[in-house]
Amino acid sequence: MTADLIAPQPTDIDRLIEQCLDGDQVAWEQIVRQHWRKVFNVAYKFVGSHEQAEDLTQEIFLKIFRSLATFDRRANFQTWLVSVSRNLCIDHYRSVRKERQTIDRDVAADDLAPAAATASPLAVLENRDLAATLRQALQALPPSLRTAVLLRDLQELSYLEIAERLGLPEGTVKSRINRGRHELARQVQRLRDEAERVRAGARDAAGRGNGEPV
Repeated sequence: MTADLIAPQPTDIDRLIEQCLDGDQVAWEQIVRQHWRKVFNVAYKFVGSHEQAEDLTQEIFLKIFRSLATFDRRANFQTWLVSVSRNLCIDHYRSVRKERQTIDRDVAADDLAPAAATASPLAVLENRDLAATLRQALQALPPSLRTAVLLRDLQELSYLEIAERLGLPEGTVKSRINRGRHELARQVQRLRDEAERVRAGARDAAGRGNGEPV
């Protein structure tokens, strides 16, 4: 039988990725353990600090976890991993250099504080992934709730103005805004819990295989 007739067999990393995408936390921790040092060394070259490199490495693995489904299995995983790591480190460097005074052109965190006395669900988003997390949370809202929240908390329209714009009773507008804020807070917490779960896996794996850069 010639080599052309032999079906390619899945590699260990292919199996781990499949298990990880199926929700296997142990598989994810194994991926982190196997590749932590390589990603850490990339991060260390950019920041020059062991502590900062550890933090950046955890952030990189979080984003890699969220991108696993897009990885082309025909490509080399380590090559892809290093490429993603470098790109994210470059983004981090640029964001620090510019001090991120304007977090997002379309959705600014300060503008999204509710005009009413209700506490803003966005107060929990005090981290450098604010804009991305916020967009994800907003997109998870039903369109009717998202529109109401943005008109009130971003454009700072009054309830009456929103009611007139949407052609709805003022009471319905207030109800949608309250429900929208509640749902937005729930979505934000869901994203934060997911991020913390991934970071915890990275920390546990790093604790078993971390060290100074080589």
